[in-house]
Amino acid sequence: MKTVLFVGGLDSSGGAGLLRDCAAAAEFGVRTKIAATAVTAQTDGALSALYPVPGPVVARQIEAAGAVDAVKVGMLSMAGVVSALDGALSRYAGPVVLDPVLAASSGASLLTLGGIALLVERVLPRVTLLTPNRPELAVLASALGVSGAAEAEIVAAIMARGTAAVLVKGGHDSTPARCEDRLYLRASADPLRFEGPRHPLSLRGTGCHLASAIASALALGADLPEAVRQGRASLERRFRTEMASRAA
Repeated sequence: MKTVLFVGGLDSSGGAGLLRDCAAAAEFGVRTKIAATAVTAQTDGALSALYPVPGPVVARQIEAAGAVDAVKVGMLSMAGVVSALDGALSRYAGPVVLDPVLAASSGASLLTLGGIALLVERVLPRVTLLTPNRPELAVLASALGVSGAAEAEIVAAIMARGTAAVLVKGGHDSTPARCEDRLYLRASADPLRFEGPRHPLSLRGTGCHLASAIASALALGADLPEAVRQGRASLERRFRTEMASRAA
């Protein structure tokens, strides 16, 4: 059985973070291991508490997890945790999916400015796939010194840091009926475009779910475009299940 390590925050509600990661992975039949970077108390409306886990403890968790087939990274909370992750990834050669969780859905910051700077400098070079939404892409653009640039220019700046591929998620785009995600690969001048319906409800943790599903598919041997397709299909099923539940 293939194994995925999830590095991120613990959200007791299960809406996002490690519990959402594991729920997404369960659909793929992979074994899951975790390294908690923070303990949070949050709901759809607010982040009421955040307790960061010290960097050395995060590093010990990753070490204790042992060999894995893919790594998905979410919330990192502070520079010390980013540094611990960097050290751990230096000894790992498999695929790494990074969902740059910079703020909660309620708007509260989930990574310090120092942590963002260190993420850009030391972690981006180790990433197989980065999965930012539009607001996260703008924050990364500012950290890279290309604030206000077009999407393709920002992605180019990210790839110049060593990131192998970038999936820009379209959930925050203004198109009313359709949602388009764009996958930028080094081997292609134009992004691969993945389009689906925009659903009339808001779910927390969709970024966690998508990145975790993609990491699970990569662990099982899918190539990157196919892993993105499978990840999007998994998230689509979550939306449809939630809509059916609310309609019942």
